This record gives sequence, structure tokens and C-alpha cells, in this order.
Amino acid sequence: MILMWPIRSVRVITNNSCGAVSHAAPYLVSGDRFGHSALMSRQIVDKLCAAHPGATASDPTTELDSWKVGGKMFACFGDRIDGVCVKTDSVETAQMLIDAGAGTKAPYFHKSWILIGFDSDADELRHRIAVSYDIVFKSLTKKAQKAITGS
Repeated sequence: MILMWPIRSVRVITNNSCGAVSHAAPYLVSGDRFGHSALMSRQIVDKLCAAHPGATASDPTTELDSWKVGGKMFACFGDRIDGVCVKTDSVETAQMLIDAGAGTKAPYFHKSWILIGFDSDADELRHRIAVSYDIVFKSLTKKAQKAITGS
């Protein structure tokens, strides 16, 4: 059973190594039958994303609530979904992960993106975020990569 209740004001502030600050807008928080809340999971996802070099959180009041590297999105949240959308390396990989039950189709995204629920295994969530970051980071120009890594 999923329980939903509104929270009047939620402000998640996360600082990453580049000094970027994330401000999460108020949103619905859900909990599963074990009492785990999506707010706690959202905070964990924010920490996982912030740990990557050059990762910056978008301002959800002006654009999609997401995490980016070099201006390109690698993780995205929605106000009606209980999870995080991440990029995979191909449509085939995304379909394989969906078939295996590791995720579901990410609504409104290209077929190479999947939705990982907040109730997913912590290691799987960490791995999928890291893979998504790596895919997007590698798509940046060498100049942008060097600016982020400092080497």
C-alpha cells in the first residue's frame, strides 16, 4: 500500500564539490508499507548525484527538477513519479533493464531512459546514477571534461 500526503514546505539543499546548490520545490512525499519515505530516498539520490565531479542541481522553479553535468541532464525527477529517471547507453539496454524488473519506462523521455523507483535496491540505484553520469560526462567535449576534472 502506498500512502500519499502533502508537505507544505520542503527545501532540500545540497552542496556539491563545485559549490552548486540544489533547492527542491515542495512535492508529495509517499511511503511504502515498511515506512520508508520518498523524501529520505530523494535526499539519498541528491547525495549520490552531488558526489560526482561537476554535478549541478537545476532550479526546479525554472526548469526540470534534475541533476546535470556540463549542462546536460543525467538524472531527473518528476512531481508525479516516485523515483529518478536516468540515461542508459542504448534503447536495448533500457529494454533489458525494464524486462529484468530493474526499472520502468521513463515517462516523456527517449527510450534509452528508465525510471528507477525510490524503493529500488540502494546498490542498483547508486550504480544506475553513476552509469548515467558517466554516459553524459563522456558525451561532453574534451575541453568541457578537462574543465570539470581540472586535468
